[in-house]
Amino acid sequence: MIKITNLTKSFDGKVVLDKLNCTIKTGTIYGLIGANGAGKSTLMRIITGIYQKDSGSVEVDGKEFLDEEEIKQKFAYVPDDLFFFKNYTIKDTLQFYNKIYKNFDIDYARKMVRTLNLNELQRIETFSKGMKRQTAIICALATNAEYMFFDETFDGIDPVVRNFIKKAIAEKMEEKGCTIVVSSHNLRELEDICDNLGLLYKGGILFESEIDSLKTNMFKIQISLKNDFSKDDFKNFNVLSFKKSGSVATVILEGDREKYEEELNKMNPVILDFLPLTLEEIFIYQMEVLGYEFNQVI
Repeated sequence: MIKITNLTKSFDGKVVLDKLNCTIKTGTIYGLIGANGAGKSTLMRIITGIYQKDSGSVEVDGKEFLDEEEIKQKFAYVPDDLFFFKNYTIKDTLQFYNKIYKNFDIDYARKMVRTLNLNELQRIETFSKGMKRQTAIICALATNAEYMFFDETFDGIDPVVRNFIKKAIAEKMEEKGCTIVVSSHNLRELEDICDNLGLLYKGGILFESEIDSLKTNMFKIQISLKNDFSKDDFKNFNVLSFKKSGSVATVILEGDREKYEEELNKMNPVILDFLPLTLEEIFIYQMEVLGYEFNQVI
């Protein structure tokens, strides 16, 4: 587990992370969502020891990380701005990683290279942006590190390869029990892969939750009653949003669905339909509750 407490970091007098608190549970895929410039890359680089924090603490498995080599061996990191040695091929890069990481699985890496139709003998500097990112992700997954960090993971990757990589990340987590942190400015990219999500805004975690909990506790209904009705008729419910068009209202509720369903049926509705909510919709309404506009935060 990684526990971050009151983490602060500034560059040239500008505060990027401001007393940030965050907990990343072991054996999960944690999605770090936030607009460009929100501090996602800075947070990852502090956790992995690339940047030094100004204040606060980063604990890894119950021990504060103080740039020890032993703990760094537990990390694999794919940055947003990729780096490869000049003139290196994939073969050269795999050999380099094999010397650095004691648990590096070079056979797994080569299998992934073949599956993605990458040329192991071609110089990486001649690759497209997407091919370079695929190569970096393969190398990180093959390390079998306990903690893997992917910054803007799917940038420049086409949808088919993106889905393959998501599956590979999930399989690696399930197989090895590793902890994976994935950052993106696009909430939809993370919806189908993450167990937990943290929303980074103005240097802090504005909102953090398990995805299953979010989807269980929030739901959307369309309802129509025999008589005219308004939001006041739902005062016994935790209403996040109420919009009425004609005789039908669309209502976003938060709470115990079974209990609410029982109470709603007591109102003898003419229409009562429960509709699925996307993760983006959930975040939109959560931001409204917190007094923010979704488009300003992400």
